[in-house]
Amino acid sequence: MTDTILELKNAAIFQMESLVLNDVSLEVKKGEFVYLIGKTGSGKSSFMKTLYGDLPLRQGFGHIVGFDLKTLKEKDIPFLRRKLGIVFQDFKLLPDRNINNNLLFVLKATGWTDQSKMNLQIEDVLGKVGMKTKGFKFPHELSGGEQQRIAIARALLNDPELILADEPTGNLDPQTSVEVMKVLQDINKSGRTILMATHDYALILKYPSKTLKCDGNKVFEVVQRAV
Repeated sequence: MTDTILELKNAAIFQMESLVLNDVSLEVKKGEFVYLIGKTGSGKSSFMKTLYGDLPLRQGFGHIVGFDLKTLKEKDIPFLRRKLGIVFQDFKLLPDRNINNNLLFVLKATGWTDQSKMNLQIEDVLGKVGMKTKGFKFPHELSGGEQQRIAIARALLNDPELILADEPTGNLDPQTSVEVMKVLQDINKSGRTILMATHDYALILKYPSKTLKCDGNKVFEVVQRAV
């Protein structure tokens, strides 16, 4: 069972009182790259939020990176999130500090204390996304694609077992989307598991991989036809 990073069985996903997805059963194994597709409003975001503890799992069985989503306590959520890397559509960088300090803020918030280790870790993750020279820039001095690379670097800081990327190319033009996708592909090739919600079908055709679809309150695997 150790190679299963995420497993849901007969799970129901709620947003407040309304049922968004029902009877969800799926498995993501270590090292996989999995897309989550579906129209706006089909439940992709609620699904992702349930995985990182923003929405409670009220029905069914759910296990992610060793945590039981059904019995997850409020106080355990920070520990769950340390084992996950989360990348959002809108970057969520802090505008009032430079990139190094954005990353430092996350490390301190997640319990790091040794300054030299923090510096090395920041240098390492910036190198992985091709942004090693940009640490002294502020978010507004970077392009959208560069900001998303920084957001991916931030997601790597605590060496996560699983990266949840929620529409990471949603605000980017096609060329930049491909560049960001290449970064994610490289990270996946180095052994990281990635679950990426997207409605960018061009990317899925360009980089085919296991695909789950949200549709009609269900999540199911779609078999990709050769194009």
